[in-house]
Amino acid sequence: MQPRNMSMSGVVDLAAVKAAQEAKAKAEQARAEAARTGGGTGAVSPADLVIDVDEAGFERDVLQRSTEVPVVIDFWAEWCEPCKQLSPVLERLAVEYNGRFLLAKIDVDANQMLMQQFGIQGIPAVFAVVAGQALPLFQGAAGEAQIRQTLDQLVQVAEQRFGLTGLVVDPEAEPGGAPTAQAEPAGPYDALLEAAVQALDAGDLGGAVQAYKNVLADDPGNTEAKLGLAQAELLQRVQGMDPQQVRKEAAEKPKDAAAQIAAADLDLVGGHVEDAFGRLIDTVARTAGDDREAARVRLLELFEVVGAEDPRVIAARRALARALF
Repeated sequence: MQPRNMSMSGVVDLAAVKAAQEAKAKAEQARAEAARTGGGTGAVSPADLVIDVDEAGFERDVLQRSTEVPVVIDFWAEWCEPCKQLSPVLERLAVEYNGRFLLAKIDVDANQMLMQQFGIQGIPAVFAVVAGQALPLFQGAAGEAQIRQTLDQLVQVAEQRFGLTGLVVDPEAEPGGAPTAQAEPAGPYDALLEAAVQALDAGDLGGAVQAYKNVLADDPGNTEAKLGLAQAELLQRVQGMDPQQVRKEAAEKPKDAAAQIAAADLDLVGGHVEDAFGRLIDTVARTAGDDREAARVRLLELFEVVGAEDPRVIAARRALARALF
Protein backbone atom coordinates (compact mmCIF):
# COMPACT_ATOMS: atom_id res chain seq x y z
CA MET A 1 0.00 0.00 0.00
CA GLN A 2 1.45 3.34 -1.04
CA PRO A 3 0.30 6.97 -1.25
CA ARG A 4 -1.38 7.47 -4.58
CA ASN A 5 -0.03 9.23 -7.66
CA MET A 6 3.47 9.90 -6.33
CA SER A 7 6.77 8.06 -6.85
CA MET A 8 7.88 6.07 -3.82
CA SER A 9 11.09 4.75 -5.39
CA GLY A 10 14.15 4.77 -3.18
CA VAL A 11 13.12 7.68 -1.00
CA VAL A 12 14.64 8.59 2.32
CA ASP A 13 13.77 11.45 4.61
CA LEU A 14 15.60 14.31 2.91
CA ALA A 15 13.47 16.82 4.81
CA ALA A 16 15.01 15.66 8.07
CA VAL A 17 17.22 18.73 8.11
CA LYS A 18 14.19 20.73 9.25
CA ALA A 19 14.76 19.06 12.62
CA ALA A 20 18.43 20.05 12.67
CA GLN A 21 18.47 21.57 16.11
CA GLU A 22 16.71 18.55 17.62
CA ALA A 23 19.16 16.20 15.90
CA LYS A 24 22.08 18.27 17.12
CA ALA A 25 20.81 18.20 20.68
CA LYS A 26 20.32 14.43 20.57
CA ALA A 27 23.79 13.87 19.16
CA GLU A 28 25.37 16.07 21.79
CA GLN A 29 23.38 14.27 24.49
CA ALA A 30 24.57 10.91 23.14
CA ARG A 31 28.19 12.10 23.18
CA ALA A 32 27.84 13.34 26.74
CA GLU A 33 26.28 10.08 27.86
CA ALA A 34 28.98 8.06 26.13
CA ALA A 35 31.66 10.15 27.80
CA ARG A 36 29.97 9.68 31.19
CA THR A 37 29.52 5.92 30.90
CA GLY A 38 32.55 5.10 28.80
CA GLY A 39 30.55 4.04 25.77
CA GLY A 40 26.90 3.37 25.13
CA THR A 41 24.57 1.44 22.89
CA GLY A 42 24.74 4.10 20.19
CA ALA A 43 28.54 4.12 19.95
CA VAL A 44 30.42 2.73 16.95
CA SER A 45 33.83 1.18 16.69
CA PRO A 46 36.61 3.10 14.89
CA ALA A 47 36.55 0.25 12.36
CA ASP A 48 32.95 1.19 11.48
CA LEU A 49 34.00 4.66 10.31
CA VAL A 50 35.16 3.21 6.96
CA ILE A 51 32.64 1.12 5.02
CA ASP A 52 32.39 -0.46 1.59
CA VAL A 53 29.18 0.51 -0.20
CA ASP A 54 27.48 -0.91 -3.28
CA GLU A 55 24.40 0.05 -5.26
CA ALA A 56 22.11 -2.18 -3.21
CA GLY A 57 23.15 -0.59 0.07
CA PHE A 58 23.59 3.00 -1.10
CA GLU A 59 20.28 4.28 0.23
CA ARG A 60 20.76 2.66 3.63
CA ASP A 61 24.48 3.21 4.09
CA VAL A 62 24.86 6.64 2.50
CA LEU A 63 21.55 8.49 2.14
CA GLN A 64 20.05 7.42 5.44
CA ARG A 65 23.30 7.74 7.36
CA SER A 66 23.82 11.24 5.92
CA THR A 67 20.95 12.50 8.09
CA GLU A 68 23.11 11.82 11.17
CA VAL A 69 26.69 12.26 9.95
CA PRO A 70 28.38 13.68 6.81
CA VAL A 71 29.25 10.81 4.48
CA VAL A 72 32.40 11.23 2.39
CA ILE A 73 32.39 9.00 -0.70
CA ASP A 74 35.67 7.72 -2.15
CA PHE A 75 35.12 6.50 -5.71
CA TRP A 76 38.01 4.19 -6.56
CA ALA A 77 39.09 1.15 -8.62
CA GLU A 78 41.71 -1.55 -8.14
CA TRP A 79 43.60 -0.49 -11.29
CA CYS A 80 43.76 3.20 -10.25
CA GLU A 81 47.24 4.01 -8.88
CA PRO A 82 46.31 7.51 -7.57
CA CYS A 83 43.40 5.86 -5.74
CA LYS A 84 45.85 3.62 -3.92
CA GLN A 85 47.63 6.71 -2.64
CA LEU A 86 44.52 8.68 -1.72
CA SER A 87 42.36 5.99 -0.11
CA PRO A 88 44.69 5.20 2.82
CA VAL A 89 44.88 8.92 3.66
CA LEU A 90 41.09 9.21 3.73
CA GLU A 91 40.78 6.06 5.83
CA ARG A 92 43.32 7.34 8.35
CA LEU A 93 41.61 10.73 8.56
CA ALA A 94 38.21 9.11 9.05
CA VAL A 95 39.52 7.49 12.22
CA GLU A 96 41.38 10.62 13.28
CA TYR A 97 38.27 12.80 12.92
CA ASN A 98 36.62 10.43 15.40
CA GLY A 99 33.10 10.18 13.97
CA ARG A 100 32.81 13.68 12.51
CA PHE A 101 32.37 12.02 9.12
CA LEU A 102 31.83 8.52 7.74
CA LEU A 103 33.93 7.29 4.82
CA ALA A 104 32.09 5.22 2.19
CA LYS A 105 34.27 3.49 -0.41
CA ILE A 106 32.66 2.68 -3.77
CA ASP A 107 34.38 0.52 -6.38
CA VAL A 108 33.35 2.10 -9.69
CA ASP A 109 33.95 -1.08 -11.68
CA ALA A 110 31.36 -2.92 -9.60
CA ASN A 111 28.97 0.02 -9.24
CA GLN A 112 28.87 1.81 -12.57
CA MET A 113 25.31 3.07 -12.07
CA LEU A 114 26.42 5.10 -9.04
CA MET A 115 29.36 6.44 -11.02
CA GLN A 116 26.95 7.62 -13.74
CA GLN A 117 24.51 9.13 -11.25
CA PHE A 118 27.26 11.25 -9.75
CA GLY A 119 28.50 12.27 -13.20
CA ILE A 120 32.04 11.07 -12.54
CA GLN A 121 34.41 11.36 -15.49
CA GLY A 122 37.58 10.16 -13.79
CA ILE A 123 38.90 8.75 -10.54
CA PRO A 124 39.83 9.17 -7.80
CA ALA A 125 36.79 11.33 -7.15
CA VAL A 126 35.57 12.34 -3.70
CA PHE A 127 32.05 13.53 -2.92
CA ALA A 128 30.13 14.20 0.26
CA VAL A 129 26.47 13.60 1.08
CA VAL A 130 25.02 15.77 3.84
CA ALA A 131 21.37 15.38 4.85
CA GLY A 132 20.69 13.70 1.51
CA GLN A 133 22.42 16.39 -0.54
CA ALA A 134 25.39 15.43 -2.71
CA LEU A 135 28.25 17.83 -3.32
CA PRO A 136 31.64 17.34 -4.99
CA LEU A 137 34.75 17.76 -2.84
CA PHE A 138 37.69 17.12 -5.18
CA GLN A 139 38.84 14.95 -8.05
CA GLY A 140 42.27 13.53 -8.74
CA ALA A 141 45.31 13.60 -6.52
CA ALA A 142 45.21 15.94 -3.52
CA GLY A 143 47.66 16.72 -0.76
CA GLU A 144 46.83 15.92 2.84
CA ALA A 145 46.76 19.61 3.78
CA GLN A 146 44.14 20.29 1.09
CA ILE A 147 42.12 17.25 2.16
CA ARG A 148 42.14 18.35 5.80
CA GLN A 149 41.03 21.85 4.86
CA THR A 150 38.16 20.45 2.78
CA LEU A 151 37.08 18.07 5.54
CA ASP A 152 37.22 20.84 8.14
CA GLN A 153 34.90 22.96 5.98
CA LEU A 154 32.57 20.02 5.43
CA VAL A 155 32.33 19.23 9.14
CA GLN A 156 31.70 22.90 9.95
CA VAL A 157 28.95 23.27 7.35
CA ALA A 158 27.32 19.99 8.41
CA GLU A 159 27.14 21.12 12.03
CA GLN A 160 26.21 24.77 11.53
CA ARG A 161 23.69 24.36 8.71
CA PHE A 162 22.30 20.91 9.37
CA GLY A 163 22.96 20.22 13.05
CA LEU A 164 24.98 17.08 12.28
CA THR A 165 27.59 16.58 14.97
CA GLY A 166 28.61 13.11 13.88
CA LEU A 167 28.79 9.67 15.46
CA VAL A 168 29.75 8.64 18.97
CA VAL A 169 32.91 6.52 18.77
CA ASP A 170 33.91 4.01 21.44
CA PRO A 171 37.30 2.30 20.98
CA GLU A 172 35.98 -0.63 23.04
CA ALA A 173 32.89 -1.17 20.85
CA GLU A 174 32.72 -4.33 18.77
CA PRO A 175 33.18 -3.66 15.00
CA GLY A 176 29.91 -4.01 13.16
CA GLY A 177 27.94 -3.62 16.34
CA ALA A 178 26.30 -0.33 15.42
CA PRO A 179 22.95 -0.63 13.61
CA THR A 180 23.04 0.61 10.03
CA ALA A 181 19.49 -0.17 9.08
CA GLN A 182 16.34 1.48 10.35
CA ALA A 183 14.78 -0.07 13.42
CA GLU A 184 11.74 -2.25 12.99
CA PRO A 185 8.46 -0.34 13.26
CA ALA A 186 7.04 -0.11 16.75
CA GLY A 187 3.80 -1.73 15.71
CA PRO A 188 1.42 -2.57 12.82
CA TYR A 189 0.16 0.53 11.03
CA ASP A 190 -1.77 -0.96 8.12
CA ALA A 191 -5.10 0.28 9.42
CA LEU A 192 -3.87 3.83 9.98
CA LEU A 193 -2.09 3.95 6.63
CA GLU A 194 -5.16 2.59 4.85
CA ALA A 195 -7.28 5.23 6.59
CA ALA A 196 -4.88 7.91 5.37
CA VAL A 197 -5.08 6.67 1.77
CA GLN A 198 -8.87 6.53 1.95
CA ALA A 199 -8.91 10.09 3.26
CA LEU A 200 -6.74 11.16 0.33
CA ASP A 201 -9.08 9.45 -2.14
CA ALA A 202 -12.04 11.18 -0.52
CA GLY A 203 -10.37 14.59 -0.71
CA ASP A 204 -10.08 14.84 3.08
CA LEU A 205 -6.55 16.20 3.09
CA GLY A 206 -6.68 17.28 6.72
CA GLY A 207 -7.73 13.80 7.76
CA ALA A 208 -4.94 12.25 5.69
CA VAL A 209 -2.35 14.58 7.20
CA GLN A 210 -3.48 13.72 10.72
CA ALA A 211 -3.53 9.98 10.02
CA TYR A 212 0.05 10.04 8.74
CA LYS A 213 1.12 12.18 11.69
CA ASN A 214 -0.45 9.64 14.04
CA VAL A 215 1.79 6.93 12.59
CA LEU A 216 4.88 9.13 12.73
CA ALA A 217 4.22 10.10 16.34
CA ASP A 218 4.78 6.47 17.30
CA ASP A 219 7.24 5.51 14.53
CA PRO A 220 9.19 8.57 13.27
CA GLY A 221 11.14 6.44 10.79
CA ASN A 222 8.11 5.03 8.95
CA THR A 223 9.01 5.72 5.31
CA GLU A 224 5.52 5.20 3.92
CA ALA A 225 3.99 7.62 6.41
CA LYS A 226 6.63 10.27 5.73
CA LEU A 227 6.04 10.01 1.99
CA GLY A 228 2.28 10.08 2.39
CA LEU A 229 2.49 13.10 4.68
CA ALA A 230 4.67 14.94 2.16
CA GLN A 231 2.12 14.27 -0.58
CA ALA A 232 -0.89 15.19 1.54
CA GLU A 233 0.70 18.41 2.77
CA LEU A 234 1.63 19.39 -0.78
CA LEU A 235 -1.94 18.88 -1.97
CA GLN A 236 -3.22 20.72 1.10
CA ARG A 237 -0.98 23.71 0.34
CA VAL A 238 -2.20 24.10 -3.22
CA GLN A 239 -5.86 23.57 -2.31
CA GLY A 240 -7.67 26.86 -2.70
CA MET A 241 -4.83 28.55 -4.59
CA ASP A 242 -5.68 30.71 -7.58
CA PRO A 243 -3.14 29.32 -10.08
CA GLN A 244 -3.33 32.32 -12.36
CA GLN A 245 -2.73 34.76 -9.51
CA VAL A 246 0.08 32.67 -8.02
CA ARG A 247 1.92 32.48 -11.33
CA LYS A 248 1.36 36.19 -11.97
CA GLU A 249 2.93 37.08 -8.62
CA ALA A 250 5.84 34.71 -9.22
CA ALA A 251 6.51 36.30 -12.62
CA GLU A 252 6.32 39.84 -11.23
CA LYS A 253 8.37 39.10 -8.07
CA PRO A 254 11.30 36.85 -9.02
CA LYS A 255 13.10 37.63 -5.74
CA ASP A 256 10.06 36.98 -3.53
CA ALA A 257 10.74 33.60 -1.92
CA ALA A 258 7.14 33.06 -0.81
CA ALA A 259 5.82 33.70 -4.32
CA GLN A 260 8.34 31.32 -5.87
CA ILE A 261 7.66 28.61 -3.27
CA ALA A 262 3.91 28.74 -3.96
CA ALA A 263 4.50 28.57 -7.71
CA ALA A 264 6.87 25.62 -7.26
CA ASP A 265 4.16 23.71 -5.40
CA LEU A 266 1.80 24.30 -8.31
CA ASP A 267 4.51 23.26 -10.78
CA LEU A 268 5.00 19.94 -9.03
CA VAL A 269 1.31 19.16 -8.65
CA GLY A 270 0.93 19.94 -12.36
CA GLY A 271 3.67 17.46 -13.23
CA HIS A 272 6.28 20.10 -14.10
CA VAL A 273 8.94 18.60 -11.85
CA GLU A 274 12.01 20.20 -13.41
CA ASP A 275 10.32 23.61 -13.45
CA ALA A 276 9.55 23.31 -9.73
CA PHE A 277 13.10 22.31 -8.89
CA GLY A 278 14.67 24.94 -11.12
CA ARG A 279 12.49 27.68 -9.68
CA LEU A 280 13.51 26.89 -6.11
CA ILE A 281 17.20 26.44 -6.93
CA ASP A 282 17.17 29.86 -8.59
CA THR A 283 15.49 31.28 -5.49
CA VAL A 284 18.14 29.75 -3.23
CA ALA A 285 20.84 31.29 -5.43
CA ARG A 286 19.38 34.80 -5.43
CA THR A 287 18.17 35.11 -1.83
CA ALA A 288 19.72 35.02 1.64
CA GLY A 289 18.79 34.44 5.26
CA ASP A 290 15.33 33.16 6.12
CA ASP A 291 14.12 33.42 2.52
CA ARG A 292 16.94 31.25 1.27
CA GLU A 293 16.37 28.70 4.03
CA ALA A 294 12.63 28.56 3.30
CA ALA A 295 13.28 27.87 -0.39
CA ARG A 296 15.90 25.22 0.42
CA VAL A 297 13.66 23.39 2.88
CA ARG A 298 10.72 23.39 0.46
CA LEU A 299 12.98 22.00 -2.25
CA LEU A 300 14.03 19.14 0.04
CA GLU A 301 10.36 18.43 0.74
CA LEU A 302 9.63 18.24 -2.99
CA PHE A 303 12.62 15.92 -3.44
CA GLU A 304 10.98 13.63 -0.92
CA VAL A 305 7.71 13.61 -2.82
CA VAL A 306 9.31 12.80 -6.19
CA GLY A 307 11.79 10.16 -5.05
CA ALA A 308 15.51 10.12 -4.28
CA GLU A 309 16.43 7.88 -7.22
CA ASP A 310 14.59 9.96 -9.81
CA PRO A 311 17.21 11.39 -12.24
CA ARG A 312 15.61 14.82 -11.93
CA VAL A 313 16.13 14.76 -8.18
CA ILE A 314 19.74 13.65 -8.55
CA ALA A 315 20.46 16.46 -11.02
CA ALA A 316 18.67 18.99 -8.84
CA ARG A 317 20.65 17.92 -5.79
CA ARG A 318 23.87 18.70 -7.59
CA ALA A 319 22.51 22.07 -8.69
CA LEU A 320 21.39 22.85 -5.14
CA ALA A 321 24.83 21.94 -3.79
CA ARG A 322 26.42 24.38 -6.25
CA ALA A 323 23.98 27.10 -5.21
CA LEU A 324 24.64 26.49 -1.50
CA PHE A 325 28.39 25.92 -1.51
